[in-house]
Amino acid sequence: MSGRSRAAVVLAAVVTLAAVLVPSAQATHATHAAPKTPDTAVLDGARLQQTKHRLDRGDSQLRGSVRNLTARADNWLNQGPWTVVDKPKPAPGGDVHDYLSQAPYWWPSTTPTADNPWGCPYVQRDGQRNPEVDTGTDRQDVEKVFDSTYDLSLAWYYTGKKKYAEKAGQVLRTWFLNPATKMNPNLNHAQFIPCKYDGRAIGIIDFSQSYTSVVDALALLATGAPGWTKADRTGMTRWNSDFLDWLVDSDFGKQEGAAANNHGTFYDMQVAALAYATGDTGLARRTVRDAAAKRLDPQIAGDGSQPQELARTRSWHYSTFDLVAYTRLAAIGRHVGVNLWAHQGPDGQSLFKAVDYLLPAATGAVPWPHPELEFYRYAASDVVHAAADAGDKAAQKAVPKLQAPPGGDLWALRPAAEQLDSIAG
Repeated sequence: MSGRSRAAVVLAAVVTLAAVLVPSAQATHATHAAPKTPDTAVLDGARLQQTKHRLDRGDSQLRGSVRNLTARADNWLNQGPWTVVDKPKPAPGGDVHDYLSQAPYWWPSTTPTADNPWGCPYVQRDGQRNPEVDTGTDRQDVEKVFDSTYDLSLAWYYTGKKKYAEKAGQVLRTWFLNPATKMNPNLNHAQFIPCKYDGRAIGIIDFSQSYTSVVDALALLATGAPGWTKADRTGMTRWNSDFLDWLVDSDFGKQEGAAANNHGTFYDMQVAALAYATGDTGLARRTVRDAAAKRLDPQIAGDGSQPQELARTRSWHYSTFDLVAYTRLAAIGRHVGVNLWAHQGPDGQSLFKAVDYLLPAATGAVPWPHPELEFYRYAASDVVHAAADAGDKAAQKAVPKLQAPPGGDLWALRPAAEQLDSIAG
């Protein structure tokens, strides 16, 4: 064998060995490729998959967002799981599996005594949160369930680290599936008022304001998360179906569906998301379509203001809060062929106008001119992002001027509006 031939053989061997030990860029990307496109209700699954591919190719613009997301997810790894059965007292009726929360803006009018341990009667102070509601009920824990499963499922989807999926699965099984610890699929005792009501329809907002995050987390896990089994998927679909039935058929559900303010908007959003996730696309489509005339036209004025929300002591919070529901409802509409962003009411009402009404304060150009106990400029950031993505040119110009929320702007990784300031109920 000639020297050139021997050199060629040696070179070929080196190349082959290198191919085994150091995978090509294409092979590396295949190894870390995104799972199949998640069938999310609010989030755009195809967009999530595209973002995952960008990350796998080393997109430097996304690295900071991923660090912020994984920091949030890491914070959940040593917390929970949580359950409805560990509260000090069961809900009225005595079933420890029933969810219980207390009305946030109702306060005792007298000093509690042995004969009147609650300090009844309770009186309302709008916008002022009674610290009692954070102890002895399930409200704080269920919010941790919602937030943790969303953060953990997204972190698993983007990083592939099984610790995130396994923790999300543990949290979900404990709260919803395990017979000893699961929650009954109803909200019969949400936002009770001591000595007055055992539960109220208005308490449905405890779930509707962010349960769609759990619905999307389930879709993410269903793409192949380690440890998330077929039995888990079936169990959660059954729980969601039962909960949807309760929302549609119960007296509380019907009352909340008739609400004319943000409660009605969030109710529709929750029903539409659950209907889509459980296969009832007809109900999802009708709910989003009917929201145009039923919700948007009477709730949003021709100038884009939301008069009912402006009347609150926390008018900025509730104006952004209602738009979280609207923009998420519009996102669900994308899956069922309804473009809520394109709707224009008889007085010129539209979602674009409602978001544009917030822009001067959201960008810091002018102070918010309405009552607000706690103004946080960043509260509007996600709804502005949503309008910008939907084609609102004013919102697109405003995006660089937005204030990032605590923990960083995660819109690039989870493009669906969240309420970024505190939720008081």
